[in-house]
Amino acid sequence: MKKILLIIIVLFGLNQTQAQVSWCDSLSYTTVPGTQLLTLVGNSTLSPNMVDSLLWSWSVCDTSTCYSSDGDTAYFQMIQTTDTVKVCYDAYIYYDSSIYVCTQCDSMVYDGFSYSWVLLNMGNPTTITELQLNTNNDGRMYDLLGRELTEVPVGVMYIRNNKKYIRVR
Repeated sequence: MKKILLIIIVLFGLNQTQAQVSWCDSLSYTTVPGTQLLTLVGNSTLSPNMVDSLLWSWSVCDTSTCYSSDGDTAYFQMIQTTDTVKVCYDAYIYYDSSIYVCTQCDSMVYDGFSYSWVLLNMGNPTTITELQLNTNNDGRMYDLLGRELTEVPVGVMYIRNNKKYIRVR
């Protein structure tokens, strides 16, 4: 009897759950190939009946300045093809009196062979090598600013063989 009751409770519980919508997974952007002008186009797999509206806010930064634009398509005439740029968007999704904000940032460079802007794949580290610390225990003394000392100071902190000391008279 307990098993039947448990099965009924679980079935009713499963009928009450709703699928979570991950709005940001439905967004992406592309660049328009074949041109030196950086043109960004926002893409969404959200159908018009799923959301009330979707607004794009773009930001593109080179080494000295950031530029912004709004809309599904953004044009950045000020960006040079020699620049490495950081492209960011904020997508505001309005649905049922709620606002969802999705943010993404990428680095891009211009590929002269394909005449298009491409993502700069930062990738993951391939190796991590631990460095060996070369210690020199030669007895030299240094103050906290790294200046070599010729005699042991009194009442002042100094470093000898990678250890800190204070001489008290």
